Amino acid sequence: MKVETVNPYNEEKIGSYEIENLEQVKSKIEKIRVNQAEWGMQIDERIDYFMKVLKPNLVKFKPDLARLITSEMGKPISQSLSEIDKCIDLVEFASRNYTKFLENDYVETGSRSTYVRFDPIGVIGLIMPWNYPLWQVMRAAIPAMLSGNGVILKHASIVTGTSLMIEEIFDSPVFSSVVIPGKQAIDIIKYLDGVSFTGSTNVGSSIAQEAGKHLKKVVLELGGSDPFIVLPDADIDKTVKNAVFARLQNGGQSCIASKRFLIHVKIFDEFRKKFYESFHQVNVGDPSNEKTFLGPLSSREQADTVSGQIAQLRPIGEISQFSPRKGNTIFPTIAVTDGKFTEEIFGPVAILKKFRTEDEAISLANETPFGLGSSIWGNPDSAEKMAPRIQSGMVYINKIVASDPRVPFGGTKRSGLGRELSRYGLLEFTNIKTVWIESSPK
Repeated sequence: MKVETVNPYNEEKIGSYEIENLEQVKSKIEKIRVNQAEWGMQIDERIDYFMKVLKPNLVKFKPDLARLITSEMGKPISQSLSEIDKCIDLVEFASRNYTKFLENDYVETGSRSTYVRFDPIGVIGLIMPWNYPLWQVMRAAIPAMLSGNGVILKHASIVTGTSLMIEEIFDSPVFSSVVIPGKQAIDIIKYLDGVSFTGSTNVGSSIAQEAGKHLKKVVLELGGSDPFIVLPDADIDKTVKNAVFARLQNGGQSCIASKRFLIHVKIFDEFRKKFYESFHQVNVGDPSNEKTFLGPLSSREQADTVSGQIAQLRPIGEISQFSPRKGNTIFPTIAVTDGKFTEEIFGPVAILKKFRTEDEAISLANETPFGLGSSIWGNPDSAEKMAPRIQSGMVYINKIVASDPRVPFGGTKRSGLGRELSRYGLLEFTNIKTVWIESSPK
């Protein structure tokens, strides 16, 4: 059997790849495990690898990798290049800071010495999505590997070529990509020591169930339906500019994209008018063109799903769509509604709602089963007072929600378990080990 990749813009075939069987995958895991035993011993050598091998390879492969990402999943080329740059920044941040993050944590107990150390746990499986095909991998792999673990990557099938190029970029005996169907990824969990998954809530639940059966550690970064709350004193022009970017970047195919825009009734009409005008001005087209900001969705299946969700919104809202669907391209769409719609829309569709009071804004923000990110726009002191009441893993004030190496990334409710990035994410796949030493037996 083979996996075939298709350009979502012109629907031309790109590549064909042999699917590996379970024994081949198990063999790769065991090879990583053997090499990981030595890899996990010296952090200085790991840092050296990241700066002398991984970073230069990212720079070297950047043009080819960006073109491949764009052709396999439709991301505009300028955004593919930016994604690679962000990964280079992550490598540099990790190399500067992770040694400090992994230092022993000494505790005063009256003993000769008591401390907590952070040891690797083995081989971590990464089950990753197509929407940020390099960044999602890097933000999971770099902490896992720099803490001393080995990594095996099962990527989304539609970016198989990207997955294999990532393996080439890592060029490490403790990193390998495998080409297997999504269902088979569940079967290999028992052979791993931990699993990091980014994707849908339903699949994440299945992975957590299998990992729980075998007592494997999991980090799950799942769906989101992030609220974008606009207070009456917000700078409307700047807020609209950020709102358009927050909804349409990467075709709206982002777990942390702002999806529900909650606007105070006092400024709703002005915001809506300017938002509509800005949506209409977005450059839609061929993702290989550097001027394109919005390309196709990642596949025909994804475009069909978003088209169906727009149809579901029509009975409960006023829909403004700037052009009919063209192939797998869904043009910017605005739905103004007072109805409740809690599905995550993974495409360029913005839902606008009015609120009158702070309590109503918070209630609307929390009405979704998801709890990944949220942003609030307006007076920072007023917005900060709202932050504790928002049910999400992240609250950004006067800033678009983003993943940043310096702070933890992750959600609550049906948006997942655990954290990525920062020291918190680094320690997720470590054995947090207590060492207590007395001078002599008592």
